[in-house]
Amino acid sequence: MLVHEISQVREHIKEWKKQGLKVGLVPTMGALHNGHKSLIEKSVQTCDKTVVSIFVNPIQFCAGEDLDKYPRTLQEDVKLCENAGVDIVFAPSPKEMYGEGHILSNDFLTYVVPPYFYTDKLCGKSRVGHFDGVCTVVNKLFNIVQPDFAFFGEKDRQQLIIIQKMVRDLNIPVEIVPCPIVREESGLALSSRNKYLSEDDKIHALALSKILFNIKNCYKKGVTDVQALSETAYSFLNEHHSLEYLEFRDENNLEEKQTADESTVVFIALKLNGVRLIDNISLR
Repeated sequence: MLVHEISQVREHIKEWKKQGLKVGLVPTMGALHNGHKSLIEKSVQTCDKTVVSIFVNPIQFCAGEDLDKYPRTLQEDVKLCENAGVDIVFAPSPKEMYGEGHILSNDFLTYVVPPYFYTDKLCGKSRVGHFDGVCTVVNKLFNIVQPDFAFFGEKDRQQLIIIQKMVRDLNIPVEIVPCPIVREESGLALSSRNKYLSEDDKIHALALSKILFNIKNCYKKGVTDVQALSETAYSFLNEHHSLEYLEFRDENNLEEKQTADESTVVFIALKLNGVRLIDNISLR
C-alpha cells in the first residue's frame, strides 16, 4: 500500500498497536536495490507489519551535493516492496514532512543534532550538517511510525552508530537492528549511487573492497600497526581514484584507533569520476 500522508500512516499504526502487532521500519531514500531488499526481508521475518519509508531528505544534502539528480524510482521501488511483503510504503513530500513554507535550515526548523564527537570525522568532516539532517528525519520517522524495530545497513556504519547513540540518549523506544553489507559478486558494496557508475567505473570502484579485504587479511595474519595497514592501500589506487579518507575507528564510539584490534572498523571513502563512494569492514 502506497501512502503519502502522515495521518494515513498513523491510522494504520494505531490499529496495529491495538492488535498488539510488532511494527518494523526500514527508512530509505528510494532507488532500492538488493541491499535494501535484505533489510526489508529481515523486517518482514522479524515483525508482524513492515513500513518502508521512501523520502529523499533535502536537509541531509550539503551545498553542491546531488539532491536534484539523486535517483528517484518510486514505481519500481513500490513493486519491490510489495513483492517482499511490505505492508505500507510511506513516500511523503518535503512539504508533508517539514510543513508548508518552512525554510529548511536550523535557523527556522527544529533539528536533532548528534554529538560533535561522532560527526566531526569520516563522512561528517566533509559533509558538515549531514548527520543533523539524518537524525532529524529519522527521529521524525520514529515519531510517525512508532516502530518496535528499525533496520539499518552497516554499509552506512557511521550513520548506524550515530542513530544508535541518538536512540540511547533520547530514550526512544525502538530497537535498532544492524544488517550486514550486501555486495555484488565482485565485492562492490551495493549503493543507490552505483547507478552513476559506468562499467569501467565499477571496475575501478572495486578498489574500496579490495583495500578493505586486504587490510583485514593482513590483520588476521598478525599486523596491528595502523600505519602499516594503511600503507597496503596504495597499491590498489590509481589516477582514477581520489581518496578522501582511510581510517581505523572504534565500532561503538568512532574513537580513532592507534592499534587495530577486534573492536576496530576500517572506513574508506573515495571519489571516482565525481561519484563519492564509501565502504567499511569490521576486523572482528
